[in-house]
Amino acid sequence: MTGRVQLALNVNDLEESVAFYTKFFGTEPAKVRPGYANFAIAEPPLKLVLLENPGQGGSLNHLGVEVADTDTVDAEQTRLAEAGLAALEERDTTCCYARQDKFWVTGAPDGERWEIYTVLQDSATFWGEGGQQSWDAAQAQLGSGQDQQGVQCCGGPQAAYAGSQDHAVHRL
Repeated sequence: MTGRVQLALNVNDLEESVAFYTKFFGTEPAKVRPGYANFAIAEPPLKLVLLENPGQGGSLNHLGVEVADTDTVDAEQTRLAEAGLAALEERDTTCCYARQDKFWVTGAPDGERWEIYTVLQDSATFWGEGGQQSWDAAQAQLGSGQDQQGVQCCGGPQAAYAGSQDHAVHRL
């Protein structure tokens, strides 16, 4: 698989965490939005995503692999299906301030959340129109029975960051 690994962390204080990781990796964030920041780190190749979830700081939100394009998403989904790993597809979905084509791998032995995705374009909002996406069905299929304590599908900002639009809280 080519691309770069994504590590999405829950943080208590986004500003403090951005300052730390800017120093730690020696680079500025690629994107900062309310409750959200990401770093596109060249060396080591890493997409570090920080999701402000007070009270959840220091915990893993989810993992992923960012790939170049939708064809690569499709190829990886086919490869993983042939290896016996099921996938939950989300196409043309808006999450984490980006419109994406992606899928989630189901059945990780310890309940880890892995997504394989490509960014199609930036978005002004964390969630898409109406905030629903197809997440109610996704939640049921990805659910491991573990209480994720308010973590959303991409662990995004809680309702406080949703603005005036009608956004639903989605949990993994």
